[in-house]
This record gives sequence, C-alpha cells and structure tokens, in this order.
Amino acid sequence: MTALIWFRDDLRLADHAALSAGALDTDGIVALYVLDEESPETRPLGGAAKWWLHESLMKLRAALAERGVPLVLRRGKAEEIVPRVAHETHADHVYWNRRYGAEREIDARIKLQLRENDIDAHSFHGGLLFEPWKIETQTGGHYRVYSPFWRACLAMPAPAHPIPDPELLRGVPSPPASDDLASWRLQPTRPDWAGGLAEHWQPGEQAALQQLEQFLRGPTNEYANRRDFPSEDVCSGLSPYLRWGEISPRTVWHRALDSGADVGTFLSELGWREFAWHTAFHNPPLHLQGLNPQFEHFPWKDPDAEQMIAWQQGKTGYGLVDAGMRELWHTGFMHNRVRMVTASFLTKNLLTDWRIGEAWFWDTLVDADTASNPFNWQWVAGCGADAAPYFRIFNPATQQKKFDPDGWYVNRWANDSVLFPEIVDLRATRTRALAAYDRVRHGTD
Repeated sequence: MTALIWFRDDLRLADHAALSAGALDTDGIVALYVLDEESPETRPLGGAAKWWLHESLMKLRAALAERGVPLVLRRGKAEEIVPRVAHETHADHVYWNRRYGAEREIDARIKLQLRENDIDAHSFHGGLLFEPWKIETQTGGHYRVYSPFWRACLAMPAPAHPIPDPELLRGVPSPPASDDLASWRLQPTRPDWAGGLAEHWQPGEQAALQQLEQFLRGPTNEYANRRDFPSEDVCSGLSPYLRWGEISPRTVWHRALDSGADVGTFLSELGWREFAWHTAFHNPPLHLQGLNPQFEHFPWKDPDAEQMIAWQQGKTGYGLVDAGMRELWHTGFMHNRVRMVTASFLTKNLLTDWRIGEAWFWDTLVDADTASNPFNWQWVAGCGADAAPYFRIFNPATQQKKFDPDGWYVNRWANDSVLFPEIVDLRATRTRALAAYDRVRHGTD
C-alpha cells in the first residue's frame, strides 16, 4: 500500500494528520508539493511569500530526507498534477490536510477524480482550531461579529492535542521525478529586500517551535497590556509560521495553556485568525469584494501616483506611518497596531480603495494569507465583518503619542520622516472621508 501525501500550507512533520495516516502504509509514502498559481481558485503568491516558501520547502525537504523520504516538487494545476503523480506512483491512498478558502473547490474535484479511479482520497483537519462549518449561530448561519463567534468556539470541545511526529516514515523505492526548486525562481530579484527578510526571519518547523518557546518563556505575561506598543518586544512573532503551517494552531494552543502564563489575550488573537478563516470560508474570495455591499458604491479617489509612492516607501511625513511602511519593506512584517494605522491612513486620509493597499501588503508581507490579509483590510476600511465603524479614523500623530511616546519605534525605522512634507492634512482629509461615507450611507451617490 502506497500513500501520496500532498503538502500545502502545512510545511511540517508534527501534528500533520495526513502524514501520520500515510506513515501506516507499508509500501511507503510519496511527499508532494504543488506550486499552483494557474487554477482560478488560487491567488498567485506575493514576493515576500515566495521567499518564505522557498526557504520553508528547503527545510521540509531536509527534514523528510532525514527520514528517507524525498520531497517531490511539481508546478502547475494541482487538479492535473495530483492525479498524475498518484498514477505514476501507483498510490492506493492520497491524503492531505484541508484548506478553507476558495481552494477547497479544487480539493473537492481532485477527491472526486481520484475516487472515480479507485484511489482512496481522504482529507484531515489540520490548519485551524475549529473547522468553520462547525461554528454556527443559533439560527444555523455564520457569525459576522467576533465576540459571539469566539464565545461559541470556547463553548466547543477543546481542540484536540497535537499528533506527535510519525515514529517511522518509509519512502518508496523509485520516487517520481521532481522539479528543481531553484527553477521556480521564488527568490526575490531585489537583493536589498531579500537580505532584509533573511536578516529577520528563519523559516522552518524547528524555527517555529523555537519561536513559540521563546515567547512562552519570555514576555507572555506582558502581552495583554503591552502588545499595542510597537517598540516593545512582547509579541509572539508566530504569524508567518502559522500562515505556512510550520507550526499548527493546536500546538500553539496547548503549549500556551501548559506554560502556566497568562495567555488568555494571546489565545484570543488565535481566535481572531479563526474568525478571519470562518469569514473567508463563507465568503470567498475576500480580496475582491467587500462584505458590506454598500461600500461597492463608495467614492474612492483615483490613486494619486505621488501619494501612493510616498505611502509605499514611507515618505508621507507622518512618523508612525512611515516607520511601519519601512519596517514592512525591510522585514516583510509590520506590528499589528501600526498595520491598522497605515491602512487607515490609506483608506481614510488618502481615500484609496482598500483593495489597493491589500494588494501591496499581499506582495510584501511574509504572513499574508488569503483570509487574514483581506479580512483585516476590510475591517479597517469599514466594509468587513465586525468592522471598525467607518468614522473610526486612526490619527497617526495621536497614535504615535499614545503607543510610541518616546519615539523609539519611529526613530528606528524612519528617523528622517520629519524631513518629508506631510502629504495631506489630517483634519481636512478626515472631514472629506466622513462626508463620503455619509453620502454612501444615505444613498445620495
């Protein structure tokens, strides 16, 4: 009996239900990763994500090789490649961990095709604490507000304990041909950018586990009170590892609870990630259309090229915005409080369609996924689930005084911001944004 294990956003060995199921097959397993950027249900990766994927696949390939299993790489439509590799390897079973965005339509078609060819295809719970269809309102619908959603999650049976690494893996005697990872050209051609990513991140499963342990041994008890201050190193740094599945949310959940630290607020942030995927499951694809249809008539301005460049490069003249955008460009990451400020500045003060900002973050964030990135942009823009009211506009000057009072964060990333003229007047653009919202709300546009 031979099993084909199809890896996706679960680039790990521990708590990998599909891999553990395949390890039981006596003739061995074939490990497959497919880079599918051709299927209409998939979204091509951004530059920072491609860098991370390249590094993570190298780590996964090495970990599997130590167990005697080569990682087979193929590029193209998964709907064509997975059945083809199953046929090449005479696989009796094909296993994978479930996805929850629009890609699940691909998975359903592949599962049907395999079963029609007498190949057992089975998917497993793997990437979330709670599968989206299991969390319902009292009327059987899906949640649009976070607090009742998370209460419903916490009323469910606790997430299962993570599955240990398989004790034994066997590769097949004659594995199929694999693409050369370098031929995929995932590494950025902008060396200054790639250097910054490599300086700040170490992708891979072992790095993810180390990051979790470092967080739990360190600032966990300060997280609830200090997580909004970008100059303080109290955040977990786990978001890209969760995005790529180098660590499972169940592992994070149980290790956090077992640590004895005050982790309630931290776990609620895992809950926010669950809420994003719950929303994406019921409303794919989130990056194309706002959840509130009223905003489809919002009078967004045509992007001003100079203003957009200033925002992207961190040269707006507003210190917190500029620091955040430069941190993003250099590290592929931005502190969550600053993400809200920079997104608010673009959508409210520059009156730019949230989809334009979401696309920039998609290209430059190492942790951007198809749920959280558009979900959070919609939240700030006011058109999403449980959204911040549109009239809540983050004033970057006020936010800096409150959350970076000593200027440590701004001075680190944008100490020359004062040299750039402020590209807009905050008060005037706030008034303009509120007037635009009022027209849409009353249907006068």
